[in-house]
Amino acid sequence: MKVDQASVLPAHLQTESAQLGERLARLRVARQIKQADAAIRAGLSRNTAYRIERGDPGLAIGQILRYLDAIAPGLTLTHLLTESDPALFQQQQEEQRQRVRGLTQAEMQELDF
Repeated sequence: MKVDQASVLPAHLQTESAQLGERLARLRVARQIKQADAAIRAGLSRNTAYRIERGDPGLAIGQILRYLDAIAPGLTLTHLLTESDPALFQQQQEEQRQRVRGLTQAEMQELDF
């Protein structure tokens, strides 16, 4: 008999599952890999890749590890959880807010049509 894992999993474990999926998605985006391409490399359907990135707790750990290896060969689950991948660090730096200064009078005049 099939059991819906989301309904029997405690809330804190559902949150952890979702965080794992989110980290995999961020890693994939940081490495500029399409979800469909990552799924093909891992030998999974695109729907399964979607479910992995959404943190579906009903998926096998082997599928998650294959997906991780397809995105970042050699990267361990421990490295993913600590977000120690250089691509993730660079993406985080790009996402940080930057202070915007006002335009100087000279810059305003340059933009004047």
